[in-house]
Amino acid sequence: MRYAHSARRYVVLSVLLGVLTAGLVLAQAVLLARSISDVYLGGATLEDLRAPMVLLGLVVLGRAAVAWAQESAAHHASAQVRSQLRRQLFAHAGRLGPVWLSGERSGELTTLATRGIDALEGYFSRYLPQLVLACLVPWAVLAVVVPADLLAGLTIVLTLPLIPVFMVLVGLQARRRMDRQWRALERLSGHFLDVVAGLPTLKVFGRAKAQAAAVGDTTERYRVATMGTLRLAFLSALVLELLATLSVALVAVGVGLRLVEGGLSLQTALLVLILAPEAYQPLRQVGVHYHASAEGLAAAERVFAVLETPPPVGGTRTDVPDLRGTRLSVRDLTVRHDDATAPMLAGFSMDVRPGELLAVTGASGAGKSTLLAVLAGLVAPSSGRVTVGDVDLTDLDREAWWRHLTWLPQRPAFVAGTVADNVRLADPQASDAAVARALAEAGADFVPALAAGQDTVLGAGGAGLSAGQRQRVALARAFLRDTPLVLLDEPTAGLDAATEAHVVAALHRLAVGRTVVVVAHRPALVAAADRVVGVGHRVEEAA
Repeated sequence: MRYAHSARRYVVLSVLLGVLTAGLVLAQAVLLARSISDVYLGGATLEDLRAPMVLLGLVVLGRAAVAWAQESAAHHASAQVRSQLRRQLFAHAGRLGPVWLSGERSGELTTLATRGIDALEGYFSRYLPQLVLACLVPWAVLAVVVPADLLAGLTIVLTLPLIPVFMVLVGLQARRRMDRQWRALERLSGHFLDVVAGLPTLKVFGRAKAQAAAVGDTTERYRVATMGTLRLAFLSALVLELLATLSVALVAVGVGLRLVEGGLSLQTALLVLILAPEAYQPLRQVGVHYHASAEGLAAAERVFAVLETPPPVGGTRTDVPDLRGTRLSVRDLTVRHDDATAPMLAGFSMDVRPGELLAVTGASGAGKSTLLAVLAGLVAPSSGRVTVGDVDLTDLDREAWWRHLTWLPQRPAFVAGTVADNVRLADPQASDAAVARALAEAGADFVPALAAGQDTVLGAGGAGLSAGQRQRVALARAFLRDTPLVLLDEPTAGLDAATEAHVVAALHRLAVGRTVVVVAHRPALVAAADRVVGVGHRVEEAA
């Protein structure tokens, strides 16, 4: 209700339809009991029953229409709620930022956003409507049965709570089983996606078969968890059916004995016997449909856990100083990660002068990528400060700050589509000429194909491009975006000498009129810098 506003309208509609259903159930029982009694005791003819039968037919049609309306509303509400939850999940994941996303396995998030949210269909189309009926129909039945036959009404009142009690006991066990099954599915999804992504490397080192065995083991655990959940669901359905059947039998025995003794009229006895199963039916169905919705509810709780994760706190100032003439200063910077035993960048300081190409060097794990994340506003410093001129970076609105910079991580993201589509990630409204110009400035060799209208189609993750081509397409985004500050994280990592020379040349063109901070390991990239700053030790020298 809190996250999906359309669910509120649906619940109100479900209550109204539930009230209408309860009224139709009572009307059907009264018409049937009266008609049968009139035939057997009053000798009513077909002519006498014409009006009651027409009314009964209308009631049956009314119940069918209400059931159709409930089903239609359920599917419509389910689609709206799932759409809203997905939008909120993606939007909040974006607010949490790439640092948080790097801590989540992409397979688990993908499963959560697809199958997990899709599983809410059973909750809205089956469980929730039945829950509304379970709250309305038994009370409506008792309102009619108790005045007509107090003893039968008391029997229903005493036996009716047995079903919810056993439903809760079984449901708690089912929830634990469902949580275990969902965790197994998340592990399987994440493991399988990681294995597929790293399959070329695993094949080279002869570890593909071992990983296949690991995936098989995880799959077997998921199969066992799933079968255990299904077994519990079937057993719980049997328990609820047995309780409902025994409860109806108790009512029927009492009614039959008093009917034989003459203490009860046939019409009243028929009314009670017709309505008694209707009192237990909604509660029994709630237990049955609960299991169909359990997976969706378990996934929804994981979605809510993500939505309730607080995003990094940012400032509110939108007046970002002009970076083309403003110094970026880092003073006594320290960053502490939750899972790290020692702080990163303990007391680190440096200045970034406007218009320079600054190389950041240091050993692996020294905090170079963390430094770029702090400069990009993606990670908040534990102590120290970063200032843009005389403005503290934490005081600036993150969205406003991001509009003034370009950030390329070690492994730039690529989507399935054309090369132009991937370059346009920096500016979706860019023209074909602007995209071609950015590719040419980055030294990419796709310009002739673009000019001929034959753009290269890529798979997910940039499949179809070499490592050097991916880096140059990523640099083309920086040319297309044209921001005064560019942050690059090892843009030449894994490239051969010839490809590295092309990327370094493109980097020189990119640095014209911009401030560029680049994390560098390779000597060619370090030599191209105007200045070098070492992370992990206090070294600063002119190139």
